[in-house]
Amino acid sequence: MLGLDKEVAAVAQQPTAERVQGLKRIIPCSTIKSILKQVGQTQPCPRLPKWFMVWFVIGMGLFSTDCYRQVFRWLNRFRKKSTPERTTLCEARQRLGVVPLRWLMEKVVQLLAAPPTPGAFYRGMRLLALDGFVVDLPDTPDHARIFGRPQSGRAPGAFPQARVLALCEIGTHVLWRILIKPIRRAEIVMARVLLRYLDPGMLLLWDRGFLSYGNVQDVLAGQAHVLARIKKNLVFAKLKVLRDGSYLTKLYPSAKHRRKDQDGLAVRIIEYTLTDKSRSGSGQPHRLLTTLLDAKLDPAQRLIELYHERWEEELAIDELKTHQRQRPVLRSQTPAGVVQEIYGLLLAHFVVRKLMFEAAAMQNLPPRRLSFTGALKILRCRLPECPRGVRGRQRWYRKLLVEIAEETLEQRRDRVNPRVIKCKMSKWAKKRPEHRRNPQPTKRFCDSIKITR
Repeated sequence: MLGLDKEVAAVAQQPTAERVQGLKRIIPCSTIKSILKQVGQTQPCPRLPKWFMVWFVIGMGLFSTDCYRQVFRWLNRFRKKSTPERTTLCEARQRLGVVPLRWLMEKVVQLLAAPPTPGAFYRGMRLLALDGFVVDLPDTPDHARIFGRPQSGRAPGAFPQARVLALCEIGTHVLWRILIKPIRRAEIVMARVLLRYLDPGMLLLWDRGFLSYGNVQDVLAGQAHVLARIKKNLVFAKLKVLRDGSYLTKLYPSAKHRRKDQDGLAVRIIEYTLTDKSRSGSGQPHRLLTTLLDAKLDPAQRLIELYHERWEEELAIDELKTHQRQRPVLRSQTPAGVVQEIYGLLLAHFVVRKLMFEAAAMQNLPPRRLSFTGALKILRCRLPECPRGVRGRQRWYRKLLVEIAEETLEQRRDRVNPRVIKCKMSKWAKKRPEHRRNPQPTKRFCDSIKITR
């Protein structure tokens, strides 16, 4: 009986699901528990159950500036027992691992836009963009060995970095499918993994660094299409000039294949310049490549304008890195923890974007007309207020959406900004390898004092 009483008391001290259940429409607790069961994470933990630790990692992405113990408090009501120590939460994260977060990312993060969603479709094709970004990691030997540092002509980078490549739904800013690799892995190589997720009826936009014969071939194999910027030094023969000024040609695996006209892929090239001297790149030649070959259905002018929708993923990345994360460096001290933390950030971003999508639908607004920063701050403020009971949570959720819908943005201005930074050089000496293992004191400060006479 005494053992049973202890077990009941331990269960009573478990974190409650009341606050996290406020978001169960987006990431159901049943889905989390099902994934934990599939990966064999069913061993009970009385104080920090693993389903709660999944939400804790996501909470780290929502409350990125707060310490572990404060994130725990945001997700729990007042407890009779004290808040777990930081080391306890760190150990619970390590026991959870990476696999449950990765599986949850693939299971939960879905494309949200429907055909009526403004800016999400072009001629019935869902618009996606492909781009990558890097995140700075704590300067530890393990991170430098696993992820590597960026290299430059002066010296290796200050921090190890992880590279993240993402497929983004343009109309909703949902980072749908992602890949995490060391900084030394090239984006053009990583892209082939994500291209497997393309479905028929998708139009993918990417920048000039992603063009390769294999990547275009993979897009066509998925019965999708591509619209891409390309470098001006690539050689293409004009096979047929169309009435809008674009021309049909073939993309080959190599120059040898081009000379023999072997294995060519039919593509269309659009060349243009900008006459507005106030715009960057004005007067310079620009080139687009697309697999949309019919000039009647897809005029060159329309495709040139459409390509600039690719910048929506840049805005989505800015939401994640600048406004949501608000940390110059990730907090995880182990390589596995880094990957887990990135998945938590991406899941938290999807939570906010899903709320914004539902709020925009209530007011018949485009999802891109709502403020991500405003929605994130509202969620941070209102999540601790999630009440008890199903009806109370339903009212709370409706009020949450109404409040988010009020965070509307003005129409975007037609403007450009130079891609520059203010402070490039520092007056301080650069940190070099000999500084990373700085010798530590061997005596107490008071014992090292010697008064000179």
